[in-house]
Amino acid sequence: MPPFFKINTVVLGLSLLVLASCEEVLTTSAVPEPRPAQPQGPSNAYVAPSAASLDLARYYERVQNNLLTRGLLRTDGGGPDTPYDADDLVRNFETIAFFSEYPGQGISTGARRANSQLSRWSGAVRIKPEFGPSVAPEVRRLDAAQIDAYAKRLTRLTGHPVSTVGRNANFHVFVAGEDDTEYVQTQLRQLIPGIGQAQLDLFDKLPKSFYCFVFASASGGSPQTYTSAVALIRSEHPDLARLSCVHEEIAQGLGLPNDSPSARPSIFNDDDEFALLTSHDEKLLTILYDPRLKAGMTADEARPVVRIIARELMGQSL
Repeated sequence: MPPFFKINTVVLGLSLLVLASCEEVLTTSAVPEPRPAQPQGPSNAYVAPSAASLDLARYYERVQNNLLTRGLLRTDGGGPDTPYDADDLVRNFETIAFFSEYPGQGISTGARRANSQLSRWSGAVRIKPEFGPSVAPEVRRLDAAQIDAYAKRLTRLTGHPVSTVGRNANFHVFVAGEDDTEYVQTQLRQLIPGIGQAQLDLFDKLPKSFYCFVFASASGGSPQTYTSAVALIRSEHPDLARLSCVHEEIAQGLGLPNDSPSARPSIFNDDDEFALLTSHDEKLLTILYDPRLKAGMTADEARPVVRIIARELMGQSL
């Protein structure tokens, strides 16, 4: 969406350290000393945003208004002016699910594309909204409710468990502002002990043109099965732009990492025509989690199966 763009899913080979909690068996009647207080995470109590953050919010408001004036950021999900058929779904699914603009562990602004294998989650996706201190209470309530509603919708579409949780999350969605970098980075070090400095740096001094991004990670033993994800959404965005980021970044974090200029109606297209998940995108997610597909499939292996599923979804004869 020139001159602005979202960073798409980056798959990282992070090895997450799992710590087993063990308590010693008491062998004496002596009264044990009180346990030391457990370290607490940094506070996200509300702190009014800085002048720089407020300036950025005004800038993004102008950007959104400009897009709306041009008839972009549609929220209707597509209509008679955006027809598509099963063949379109097959082509777009292959481009969006099997290619990535940002392969490997780094991020660039180039248009590199790398063929890969189908990646998705096998376990339940547990999403936790995380808010930076500069995010106003009313924005926290609104975004938390919208993320929860979206998680329920994704469950219905995919048949895969997606929910919001208050603890033990494996998909963290940070809504944070220009003032919240230290808070976010501190949280990430606690949430993902194996995270590297390169990934932490993604959350520092983002250019204005970076709306939001997500990175997903998989264990070394199963590199096509996601086990963790983190998304960042700028809190300075107006309501519709933030919700647009929620829709795209969570969907991409589920396994649709690429964009395609031919995908329409779709949020997986940098033209900004659609702000929210469309009927076309719903079908892509349904295909992604269809049990006839398996994580690790190549595009060639998946194509005949995807063709069958797409025709079923469109009510077209096989």
